[in-house]
Amino acid sequence: MDYCLSYNIPFVLVSLPSAVKKNTLKSSSQGLRRLVSTNNKLHFFGDRRFKRRALIAVASADCEFSSLNTPLEPKSFAGKFLSRVLQNDLDYFHVAVGKQLEQLAADRDEAVARMNLSLASDEAALHRRIAELREHECEIAVEDVMYMLVLHKFSEIRVHLVPRLSRCIYNGRLEIWPSKDWELESIHNFEVLEMIREHLTAVIGWRADSNVTDNWATTQIPRLQLCGVYAASILYGYFLKSISLRHHLELSVAEANCDLGITCRNPLPQSELWSCGIKNIAFGRISNTQSIPVGQDSCSRGKKREKLRRYIMGFDPETLQMRAKPKTQEVVNLVEKHSCALFGDEKTGLIETNEVILTSLSSLKRIVLEAVAFGSFLWDTEEYVDAVYKLKEN
Repeated sequence: MDYCLSYNIPFVLVSLPSAVKKNTLKSSSQGLRRLVSTNNKLHFFGDRRFKRRALIAVASADCEFSSLNTPLEPKSFAGKFLSRVLQNDLDYFHVAVGKQLEQLAADRDEAVARMNLSLASDEAALHRRIAELREHECEIAVEDVMYMLVLHKFSEIRVHLVPRLSRCIYNGRLEIWPSKDWELESIHNFEVLEMIREHLTAVIGWRADSNVTDNWATTQIPRLQLCGVYAASILYGYFLKSISLRHHLELSVAEANCDLGITCRNPLPQSELWSCGIKNIAFGRISNTQSIPVGQDSCSRGKKREKLRRYIMGFDPETLQMRAKPKTQEVVNLVEKHSCALFGDEKTGLIETNEVILTSLSSLKRIVLEAVAFGSFLWDTEEYVDAVYKLKEN
């Protein structure tokens, strides 16, 4: 089967409040929830201590969690160089990233400038072809740079990405230990975390009141379906980061207007939000949304601020789908490449079999939390890179 990745935006929204979902959004996750919930009661580990030793043995079977064992390997010089810097000289990492981005932007601009100068000459076709090849090379390189930036964000919370699944499935079973759930949840504020937990319930049937036995019960899931859940969860994390920052900015602007005696009831358009400073947010300073304050609205002292959930419910489904869509083509490419590398064949990069994977609810939760964090970090990365190297609009 020549298949790598198939997902759509509606699936990203399955865990949004029901008031903004259509029946089609609800049905997209029902099949997976049925599959997971019906298999949750199949098998159990008898002794918890034995279980932990067994999981460590499974995870260590050619499935090393480290910065050297990521699913996607850089192909460009810039990516390979930054990979070495990430492993050996973290203090120099952001300086190196800045220099690589500036060089890539200069290389691309130089090729375009030469093409424009030669438009009226006999060498116009040659320079146009050179510019196309240079742009393609820079595109691959900048995607590698973005991937390294995402890996750096994971390293800051001391979490390594799950390696290729083909290296982690032992005797037909996939288990991920240690789970690192706390670290992956710590990057989100409380309101976002609530929505992520609803997402977990929607896509894998996880419940907050699940006990240890339920979490480690054997669960079956087809590889293709797990790949779709992972990719959709990346986009959901990207969406939550984008919408939560927009929500915060609208609240801040509304407070400022109220302090000046100006009434502002309608949400601000995107262009006005950019002018309020979202484009100037420094990548290194915004590592998560946990630092965003949620206090009292200065316009109504006795009334709480509008919650994120209520804010999202104010949008119609079409607008939500638009906001869940990545802004640049490079982000789309990275989501696909990373998902294919994680779930596909090591040589071809394609998912050539739809085998049923035996795993547990705990491991599925780890995978989904990683994907959501990946999407959140990818939004940060996109903003940071686009300020230096202009990315392609999606």
